[in-house]
Amino acid sequence: MVTHREAQYVLDDIMGNATDLPITEHATDTHGVTLVNFALFDLVGLQLSPRMRDLGKITMGRFGSRPATERAWPLAGRLLTRRFDLDLIAEQFDDLLRLAGSIKFGQATASLIVGKLSASSRQNAMAAALKEYGMIRRTVYAARYLSDEAYRRRIARQLNKGESLHALRRDLRYAHGGAFRSPHLTGQSEQAWCLTLLTNAVVTWTSDYLGLAVAALRAEGRYVNDEALAHISPARSETVNFFGAISVEIDTELAKLDATGYRPLRSFERAVAPPP
Repeated sequence: MVTHREAQYVLDDIMGNATDLPITEHATDTHGVTLVNFALFDLVGLQLSPRMRDLGKITMGRFGSRPATERAWPLAGRLLTRRFDLDLIAEQFDDLLRLAGSIKFGQATASLIVGKLSASSRQNAMAAALKEYGMIRRTVYAARYLSDEAYRRRIARQLNKGESLHALRRDLRYAHGGAFRSPHLTGQSEQAWCLTLLTNAVVTWTSDYLGLAVAALRAEGRYVNDEALAHISPARSETVNFFGAISVEIDTELAKLDATGYRPLRSFERAVAPPP
């Protein structure tokens, strides 16, 4: 979760991500959302999908007059209380596209641009147009979020997966309660890198063995629902022993591995069988 002050850095992380996976959508909580974020995400071709709290308190806009809007949408028209300033957006649209191009192709970061616009001593026309465009995108998103239950559930699932990853990181740093105690940036960076490496190792191990378990179940003729599998997160810590000193006989452990380099799976029947 991020705060409004940190929200402008979210797009920096996404645009600077070196993964080969195509990122098209970002789910976040309410604190990770600003009008500027809604605008910038759309301008660079991404979808910002927040789990929005207090929807009844946000301002939603309309394109036409209030009477015409209420006649066209008798139920939703009353919620659209503010008229969009389309002239302002049209005047600044070329600059908005140039701004988006600078972010998309790495010429500038979103946080730098937002910081510069926010620091302007007078009301900057492009900053105002950016917020106005964000108002349009937020209104469109809110309408979809309110009307589509399946969409709300999908956003919640994405966020729950993120929360499970945060929980795993907190578990792996159990001795410090998830806090970084180093007073210097170098030490904090080293701790963050080590935590990332350890988290990735746990997630990779769990993913591999979940895949092997599913394949084994299907080989036995058992039905495993693909839709159910999509809701399972590999960010789990139940298989990690956090306490005590563990002595490992490397040769003995290596001898337990099969031809593909994995431990043999434990069958459910053996795991629950009563002792003799």
